[in-house]
Amino acid sequence: MSHKINRKLHHIVVLLLPILLAACSSAPPKEAFEPPVFPAPPDQPRFIFERSLRYNTNVAPLTASNKLRRYATGTVDDIKGLVKPYGVAAYQGRVYVTDTVLRAIIMFDLNNSQYKEFGREKPGQLVKPTGIDISSQGEVFVADVSARRVAVYDLEGNFLRFIGGQDYFKRPAGLSVSNDGSKVYVIDTGGVDNQEHHLYIFDAQSGEHISTIGERGSEAGQFNLPLQVSTADDGTVYVVDKGNFRVQAFDQEGNHKLSFGTIGRYPGQFFSPKGISTDRDGNIYVVDTAFGNVQIFNPAGELLMVIGQRGQSSKPGNYMLPAGVDVDEQGRVYIADQFFRKVDIYKPISLVEDDTSSE
Repeated sequence: MSHKINRKLHHIVVLLLPILLAACSSAPPKEAFEPPVFPAPPDQPRFIFERSLRYNTNVAPLTASNKLRRYATGTVDDIKGLVKPYGVAAYQGRVYVTDTVLRAIIMFDLNNSQYKEFGREKPGQLVKPTGIDISSQGEVFVADVSARRVAVYDLEGNFLRFIGGQDYFKRPAGLSVSNDGSKVYVIDTGGVDNQEHHLYIFDAQSGEHISTIGERGSEAGQFNLPLQVSTADDGTVYVVDKGNFRVQAFDQEGNHKLSFGTIGRYPGQFFSPKGISTDRDGNIYVVDTAFGNVQIFNPAGELLMVIGQRGQSSKPGNYMLPAGVDVDEQGRVYIADQFFRKVDIYKPISLVEDDTSSE
């Protein structure tokens, strides 16, 4: 029976191939794609769009034979991908994305053309993963806002341990691991009906609670619905204090250093800040969901530039509900958008120039 099916499929492909080739030859030429750059001309560009991640086929493309088989038989390949991405973390060519609908971590391995999902099975089962970070030791830390704990995995998605729990957290939405991998900073968003709006510090290996920073309020060192956190190379801990429309900076022990940002609709202000990351120069990248962009500030809180804009289409550079951002070792910027179900990647212009000079 299988031989008959294969022969039949072969005949169908042979009959369809001339039609497909004719259609391809008569199709109008596609316009050349111009990847967006930021800032836009006439300013000197700093970042250029590189690629988007949505599906498993973005890292493991369909072969020509599989495409023909799909066309000839009408079968649908097993396409998997993002449904509602939130947080993103990049590490040595791998991109890890939390998905609050899939209740899983999606891993795109760009170097080895692999796609993987994990976090659905016990004991490391996730309920609503949001914030994510990867330690220098190669451990994946995930904040589970509904399970009210932090789950830790290895790079392949094997569960290692839990940190925190309901004795500490109300709504742990974001986290960041110190550069030496010794501490994990966890932001508890709390809620409008309680005062549990804190920055927690835990031992990243033992899970021992070290200290609790802040309370609900608007003064320096206080929080109002904080969402995400990032740790810079110098140890500074940056917290998105959403309800106060600002970013607060703390030292490694949790002592307040500075704050920047006010409510408004102009560059350098915030209306709905959410995700945050830092680069090797100490610059701070802040997602604003309402603006549909990422604003980049220097360590003094001064605006440097903006990546992206709010847009109705999902083309590169357009965002409707951006949530997460990360910056990798080479300076690439990763932006996760919940509405358009994608992660856009931007390459520093300096990397493009290096590639050109080496040719």
